[in-house]
Amino acid sequence: MNDRKASNQMWGGRFATGPAAIMEAINASISFDKRLYAQDIAGSLAHSAMLAEQGIISAEDQKKIAHGLNTILGEIEAGTFEFSTRLEDIHMNVEARLAELIGPAAGRLHTARSRNDQVAVDFRLWVKQEFSRAAQALKALIATLLDKAEAHAASVMPGFTHLQAAQPVTFGHHLMAYVEMFGRDLSRVRDAVGRLDESPLGAAALAGTGFPIDRHATAKALGFREPTRNSLDSVSDRDFALEFLAVAAICSTHLSRLAEEIVIWATPQFGFVKLSDSYSTGSSIMPQKKNPDAAELIRAKTGRVNGHLIGLLTVMKGLPLSYSKDMQEDKEAVFDAADTLALSLAAMAGMMADLSVNEIAMRKAAGAGHATATDLADWLVREAGLPFREAHHVTGRAVAMAEERKTSLDRLPLADLQALNPAITEDVFAVLSVHNSVKSRKSFGGTAPAEVRRQVRYWKKRLKNA
Repeated sequence: MNDRKASNQMWGGRFATGPAAIMEAINASISFDKRLYAQDIAGSLAHSAMLAEQGIISAEDQKKIAHGLNTILGEIEAGTFEFSTRLEDIHMNVEARLAELIGPAAGRLHTARSRNDQVAVDFRLWVKQEFSRAAQALKALIATLLDKAEAHAASVMPGFTHLQAAQPVTFGHHLMAYVEMFGRDLSRVRDAVGRLDESPLGAAALAGTGFPIDRHATAKALGFREPTRNSLDSVSDRDFALEFLAVAAICSTHLSRLAEEIVIWATPQFGFVKLSDSYSTGSSIMPQKKNPDAAELIRAKTGRVNGHLIGLLTVMKGLPLSYSKDMQEDKEAVFDAADTLALSLAAMAGMMADLSVNEIAMRKAAGAGHATATDLADWLVREAGLPFREAHHVTGRAVAMAEERKTSLDRLPLADLQALNPAITEDVFAVLSVHNSVKSRKSFGGTAPAEVRRQVRYWKKRLKNA
């Protein structure tokens, strides 16, 4: 291995000396792209098998190459492989070690291939794998939310607009809103995989190759739907990386919104939920504190993922076709975003599973702020035949009366309500309680407990096929 570190011979005869130390530092990517080792070796195995099948290299050389590559895979997984920055990247590190193991036959592996299409196929394979990991994590989180929503389909809480109490809803209905969000994230993952499921291997440097290669064979061997159809685009496309970051950023935004609500709900002022000790921390000076650090960190990590998306968009925006070294900046962003998203999804699923709900505090808050005012207006339209704008005006006067008397709408005397409009009858009190308000909203996708349970059943069935 020491000979391999002495100088970089992979550039061939064009360069008389090795790179300067500064050039080596800025040019080398092995510190992070070694993460692609399994994909790089898989691509090389598929490529060498195809070369032998097409008669471009001998079966004997291909056998040596396959044995050498599998040996290298074992060394890396065992932690005995020595990576060298002087060999720049994962591709050259693997190829140099292969030469040590099998001699001249290693030089035949790179026939009809460039590092340009090699890194493109490695990275696509890795991102495809990470999309699969994200999909499983999303399904786990959605399943957790569904269980919690089902358990609290009838637990009344205030629904908010502008963070002001608006109308009563149920905690189950509120959680189902996040099921919809994460469900769309899952569909974005599936859609994105469909677009990246093409193999760039065989595009070579940028123009394809004169060798009689079989790109459909290598695409199939690597699990891609088909090969890419333009060699220039094949080596310069990073849409799949951008799309991964975009999906991660949107999903992280949804995680951040839920995290923010957990932070608010867990305050003594709200007291809607209690976090388990497993997902909280204490204060170094205030013994009474129980801080929602997991939720806060999920919220903060969204900025990190968003930054990676903007960073790679900026890298790509001015690049002419085809490949430019700028694209080396794609991997660290995607690697970190993938790890951050996976951690955030797992933390949110665990936190939600352990979350306990204070139904009494929620129900009490649901009745505050005259949350059933809309129900009064709707009743006046439905039962008294008032135009909605007139009903809105009457209800506004009723709210003002209740506020002046420091009471709730359902505790106003019937006579006082009838003074506002004589069409009001005692039947109006049936809609002024928060439980009846929630129960009445049976429209598709509404907050009625029966409708919440119906949507939970739909999503549980859908999740099995997702």
